[in-house]
Amino acid sequence: MRATDEGGADLVQLLTPEGERVQHPDFDIDISAEELRGLYRDMVLVRRVDREANALQRKGQLGIWVPLLGQEAAQIGSGRALRPEDMAFPSYREHGVAWCRGVLPTELLGIFRGTDHGTWDPVERRFHPYTIVIGNQVLNAAGYAMGQKFDGKVGDDDGEATIVYFGDGATSQGDVHEGFVWAAVYDAPLVFFCQNNQWAISEPTERQSRLPLYQRARGYGFPGIRVDGNDVLATLAVTRWALEQCRQGNGPVLIEAFTYRMDAHTTSDDPSRYRLSDELELWKLKDPIERVKVHLVKQQWADQEFFESIEREADAIAVELREFCVTMPDPPAGRIFSEVYAGGNPALEAQRDEFLSYHAGFAGGEH
Repeated sequence: MRATDEGGADLVQLLTPEGERVQHPDFDIDISAEELRGLYRDMVLVRRVDREANALQRKGQLGIWVPLLGQEAAQIGSGRALRPEDMAFPSYREHGVAWCRGVLPTELLGIFRGTDHGTWDPVERRFHPYTIVIGNQVLNAAGYAMGQKFDGKVGDDDGEATIVYFGDGATSQGDVHEGFVWAAVYDAPLVFFCQNNQWAISEPTERQSRLPLYQRARGYGFPGIRVDGNDVLATLAVTRWALEQCRQGNGPVLIEAFTYRMDAHTTSDDPSRYRLSDELELWKLKDPIERVKVHLVKQQWADQEFFESIEREADAIAVELREFCVTMPDPPAGRIFSEVYAGGNPALEAQRDEFLSYHAGFAGGEH
């Protein structure tokens, strides 16, 4: 029942784990040295942010963290395929997509420190707030994409599209099924981007599906495709194609990015209790960043100074992230009641006043 470690015969791949460039008859892509260096920089910096935030949680500065280690290519490749007018709906692990949409790493920290729900403007950044409820963002995205269709924003080269991210575990949730149904019925311009990292917390993929996840799309009447999620070039090419299909009014597309979660599901998880170290070691050989670095060196598109400059930039971002986190002020007590409704709401205001009165009865409660 389980697909091979390589993802099967239908896997779209343009850059092998050894850094060799290969061709694909349907999903090839022209990439310049500058563009590939940019993708490499994105992945390195996002990984460093992830590792720093993971360490901050271990030091008690964050309540929890959701690592993306190993999934950088899936997120950067798909994120860089988006146009400014497109909309993205994340789950809670899409730190790389957030980076691509201009959301600063520091803007993510409040979610995991418990001080806010995300401080960016989702309309301005075209990046929805993180969704914690498994699969719920798929319904939100389906509704948004249906709105794009109703508003006549699809059907030509200037059309809009939406992408929604979820994991292999979410495909067992009813919200994902409903999102598939609605998007298919209304030909919504929606790319379903499933990051199959092999483990739904402690449950492997074969415990959830009898067939590869991308093949599920056939039952809903739209295309499904499996891409090497550790190959940033293949992910970029496939996602560009899928978004263009949506913009032209051809309805939804399911992408299964076949990748691997190199770290725990969250910092509250211990993956050593349910998976073998041999499996982890095997996937280390398919590291998404290393294969790009090898290719850059082979093509003589980057030298040692380039790689060192990226490391220095990563170090600076790590310092900024640490300093921001440890000096982050506690929000005022009334913050949880603000920005819930666009206008006034008497019931909410009464709850706020009652809570603040109660809170003020404690030492320092006025803050």
